[in-house]
Amino acid sequence: MIPFVRQPDVVHGRLETVSPLIRRVIAANPGPFTYTGTATYIVGRPDPGADVAVIDPGPPDDAHMAALLKATVGQTVSHVLVTHTHRDHAPLARPFAAAVGAPVLAARPPGETIHASGGLDEEDDADFFPDTVLTGGEILAGDGWTMEAMATPGHASNHMAFVLREENALFCGDHVMGWSTTVVAPPDGDMQAYMASLEAVIARRFSTLWPTHGAPVTEPGPFLDAYRAHRLDREAQVLAQLADGPRRIAEITPVLYAAVDSRLWPAASLSVWAHLISLERTGQVRAEPDPGLAAVWRLA
Repeated sequence: MIPFVRQPDVVHGRLETVSPLIRRVIAANPGPFTYTGTATYIVGRPDPGADVAVIDPGPPDDAHMAALLKATVGQTVSHVLVTHTHRDHAPLARPFAAAVGAPVLAARPPGETIHASGGLDEEDDADFFPDTVLTGGEILAGDGWTMEAMATPGHASNHMAFVLREENALFCGDHVMGWSTTVVAPPDGDMQAYMASLEAVIARRFSTLWPTHGAPVTEPGPFLDAYRAHRLDREAQVLAQLADGPRRIAEITPVLYAAVDSRLWPAASLSVWAHLISLERTGQVRAEPDPGLAAVWRLA
């Protein structure tokens, strides 16, 4: 079982100091896929005049914009960082950056705007483009803090996490969430890329994970091991379903997610699809007529 960390009670718009170098403001956009809302992180010393970086300014919300401007008043915002272009993370980046006179840094957006189906709030911000494109490995620094860009594709093809070296912490965006498993929704989401990124995060042995939604993960080792085991177990369940004969995703999902609210099955079906695409690439299953959401899948 994944040792989920849940924090259901938050105050939207309030500035919280959560570590010596990290402050947080949570936007008032709670929902089934954003949990209590988008957490925007301010990294750096709280001293007047200090350089700070702001991660994931969030959705286009006037109240959240005002809260971020108030939280950074008297300081120099040197970097506005975005983990990925989903609309609960990226839209406020440009107006906030313009207001504080800072550049926006992120991975290159997808070549085309890709909208996930299944009722997810996972659409891309079609207008977003960074001033500086990150590919991973870049070092960013300010007064008393150093961050490293870490490419973590999977949840989104352009997902970028950020390592705070002074605290051995990772701002993991939506790559890992303490309250739930992460949605991997094709066509932009990719399960093979996600699992490879998860292994890379496990190998770094971080002390703390700071997701954009929900509470921090303060014991990443056992948490990430369980996260990985869950994905592998779900893959085995998909294969077990096909061992009984050809199936469509619409037939597999209710069995695998019988304990989950049926209103979430459309979203869950995308995760099943991501697993099947990964299994098709490795030659374990095949699809007819093609590896689409409506295909008939069978063991190879």
